[in-house]
Amino acid sequence: MMAEETGVGLVVFDCDGTLVDSAGHITDTMGDCFVAAGLAAPAPADVSRIIGLSLPVAIGRLLPDLGEADCMMLADGYRTAYRRRLAAGQMGDERLFDGVDAVLRRLDGAGYLLGMATGKSIRGVERTMAQFGFERMFVTIQTADTHPSKPHPAMMLAAMAETGAAPRRSVLIGDTSYDMEMARAAGARAIGVAWGCHAPDELIAAGAEHVVESAAALDAAILALIGAPPAMVIGDIERRIGA
Repeated sequence: MMAEETGVGLVVFDCDGTLVDSAGHITDTMGDCFVAAGLAAPAPADVSRIIGLSLPVAIGRLLPDLGEADCMMLADGYRTAYRRRLAAGQMGDERLFDGVDAVLRRLDGAGYLLGMATGKSIRGVERTMAQFGFERMFVTIQTADTHPSKPHPAMMLAAMAETGAAPRRSVLIGDTSYDMEMARAAGARAIGVAWGCHAPDELIAAGAEHVVESAAALDAAILALIGAPPAMVIGDIERRIGA
């Protein structure tokens, strides 16, 4: 059942390529997966184009002649390769893009509700959040485990339903055209980031209303699209922190 619509401001972030610089890990793991299946490793530039999609869909983009069942098998191979690299200590720590930690904490402190919509599995999301201390920051998390791949709007629709946020008061922040298309299909607002996998002109063509060059520019872009958080939310936070 959909939550009652409220005046809250909902800011939903993509993860890989938007919050976290993980392209190298994904490219290496995809190479391991392909080689284990007797295939040539895909070019890093090709892998970067499909980051953000769910695994079977991403593999289908890399190998368009492959059938659905084989894509599912290779997706399982990717998960196996990921676990092996993780167990061998080959993954290392993910790195947040410059300014991301600060903007998340500013938005959270201002009273916006924060969400995540990602092609990662929930296990991957939990690992990322634990690494950066974000466990309590995101009030809604939508993953490819339980939703169709982007650009289907299911993840954004679920985030709005869980929080009661209206589409006009909800914005998706992402680095790919898939993110922008998902947001617009859900009736929400869309902001692209210029430091990820797809170029700014692609993001604009896919529906981005702003493309920011730095995380520091997100505050103003969000305010311009969905406005400030309700005064009652800000007042509640101020009382809790003793401001």
